[in-house]
Amino acid sequence: MLDTPNALVTPPETWASRPYHRQWLLQQANILFDFFQGGAINPKGGFYDLTREGKPLATNNPARGIHSSARMVHCFAIGDLLGRPGSADVVDYGMHYLWYRHRDSKHGGYYWQANDDGAADASKQGYGHAFVLLAASSAKTVGHPLADRMLEDITETLEKRFWEERHGAIAEEFSEDWQPVPGYRGQNSNMHLTEALMAAHEATGESHYLDKAISIADLIINRRAREESFRVAEHFDENWTVDRDYYHLNEMFRPAGTTPGHWLEWARLLLQLWVLSGRKHDWMPEAARGLFFQSMSLGWDKERGGFHYTLDWNNRPDKTFKLWWPLCEGAGAAHFLNQLSPSEFHEESYRKIWNFISSHSLDRQYGGWHEELSEDLSPSYTLFPGKGDIYHALQACLIPLFPAEGSLTKVIAQNGL
Repeated sequence: MLDTPNALVTPPETWASRPYHRQWLLQQANILFDFFQGGAINPKGGFYDLTREGKPLATNNPARGIHSSARMVHCFAIGDLLGRPGSADVVDYGMHYLWYRHRDSKHGGYYWQANDDGAADASKQGYGHAFVLLAASSAKTVGHPLADRMLEDITETLEKRFWEERHGAIAEEFSEDWQPVPGYRGQNSNMHLTEALMAAHEATGESHYLDKAISIADLIINRRAREESFRVAEHFDENWTVDRDYYHLNEMFRPAGTTPGHWLEWARLLLQLWVLSGRKHDWMPEAARGLFFQSMSLGWDKERGGFHYTLDWNNRPDKTFKLWWPLCEGAGAAHFLNQLSPSEFHEESYRKIWNFISSHSLDRQYGGWHEELSEDLSPSYTLFPGKGDIYHALQACLIPLFPAEGSLTKVIAQNGL
């Protein structure tokens, strides 16, 4: 077991309990809502990726990624639950695009990318299907009329096509007509499916969703990450053996080495799963503390701040540019740990992360966040060409406003704001 900082009997005073900090977080959430609600709607269906200034990156029949479409549904369902005017219209717009354009009515499942003419990339990706489940679950919490049909459809697809009972996790990828793409299993798609399965359990009360989330977490974290001293391996072969030599041209979704941002994401998800499953799996909070400690110890740039995007297997920084989403996941994880395993270390980390975000990631000129910073912390556009995503930053702003008891859709519905 890692020598992680000891929890305190009496929690430290937290920023998340201070009225000013809470007001500041809500203000940042509103800036994000304004930025994406104002510019992302594509009049021909779906949503645009945006430039730094909030204009469409491309208007000539751009491909719409399914994860982007689904994340907009999820985030504006959150907006609707909060009482933000216009959010329900965005949810409706996204749900129709998912159902009528991303959904493959012939073979079943959902296309990875769609455009004005149909499928732009007809492959069936586990990552994308995980976000369809999240969108359908979130849409159900606000009563969207397509939500139940989509939930039933995506649940059946995941069960019949992706789920591998012998491993307790999902396969990664299939062709349009469901021919397997062999040789690879990935933690990223399974991690996001864990998030979506918890949301589906909360929205429906059905236990089979939670059972699958526990199964995935046990495989990827309790077994594989524990074997690596709570560093999360990203890439595996079909038998879920770690592939340390994996290389793929897609640095956005499958970077080589390890990705500390995912250690942070798993730390929060594990604590949420621990609460939802009755606080009976003692390994979950233990692993969450270990993952968070490792990410702050190995992933944080001690000279410039921020998280290195990737490390090699000797824990040396590999890709040293800084992305916004690991910071977002770090803030959410630190808040969950502050509530469920309070310590000075967790609160100090929470403040360190938000101080960096405020100094370097917020784009006070145009709104939204800089999604990529170079090694010298200047705004950069090598991996992410603009601002295409509200999901990570919005959740980072809102998670600290609520009890660490479930998905945002659940805690907002139960607690209000």
